[in-house]
Amino acid sequence: MTATNTIDPAEVAKFEAMAAEWWDVNGKFKPLHMLNPCRLDYIVDQIAAEFGRDINQPLPFKGLRLLDIGCGGGLLSEPMARLGASVVGADAAGGNIPVAQLHAQQSGLEIDYRHTSAEDIAANGERFDVILNMEVIEHVADPQGFLEVCNTLLDTNGLLICSTINRNPKSYMMAIIGAEHVMRWLPKGTHEFDKFITPDELCAMIANTGLNPVDRKGFVFNPLRWDWSISDRDLSVNYVTASTKA
Repeated sequence: MTATNTIDPAEVAKFEAMAAEWWDVNGKFKPLHMLNPCRLDYIVDQIAAEFGRDINQPLPFKGLRLLDIGCGGGLLSEPMARLGASVVGADAAGGNIPVAQLHAQQSGLEIDYRHTSAEDIAANGERFDVILNMEVIEHVADPQGFLEVCNTLLDTNGLLICSTINRNPKSYMMAIIGAEHVMRWLPKGTHEFDKFITPDELCAMIANTGLNPVDRKGFVFNPLRWDWSISDRDLSVNYVTASTKA
C-alpha cells in the first residue's frame, strides 16, 4: 500500500528558495556540481550492467524509461536524456521546474519535467525501468512510505538507485558543520541530522518494500585532491545503493 503523501512542505520550501541557482557551479548547489561526475559514473555503470547496455554505443539507454525524483534543475535528468533514456523529471518544488525546462530547451533536450509528487505519478499508473532517488530521501516526511511508492513506480526487472547521507558523528561534522557552517556550500539548516539514514537502515527499508538491494557504495570527498571518488568500503558520509525488482 502506498502512502498518500510523503512530501515535507518545510523541506520543499528550502529548495524552492534556491531554485534559480541550480546551474550556477559556484552557487548554493556547488556541492552537487562537484559530486555530479561521481554520481553519474555510478548511475551509468549500474544501468548499463543491469540492462546489458554498451555505453560506448550511441544513445546506449534508448528504450529505457527513467524517472528522476527530486530532479531539481536537471543535473541528472539532462545527462540521462543525452544517453538516450526517455526521462521524466519530477519535483515537489514548483520553482525548480521552469529552471529545468529552460536549461533543457537551451541544451536541445526533450525532458518531461513535472511539478508533481511520486505519489501522484504512481496514482496515474505509470511505470519506469529506472528510478533515480538521489539525495532526496533525507528530505521526505516518511522514508519507508516514499520507498514503497518507488516500488510501485518501478516496472518488473527495474532498477532503483538511491543515495543519501549516513548518520554518525563524522557525517554530522562533514555534512552539517563542514558543508553548511564552515565552507558555507549550503544554507544553514539544509540538512537535519535526525533525518540521516544509515546504509543498513536504508537497505532494510528497501527490502521491506519487496525490492532487492544488490549494491552499496560510498561517495568519498578528498580535501587534498578536492574531488570525489567511489569507494567499496567507506560509506561513512555520502553513500548510494542499487536495488532491483524481480
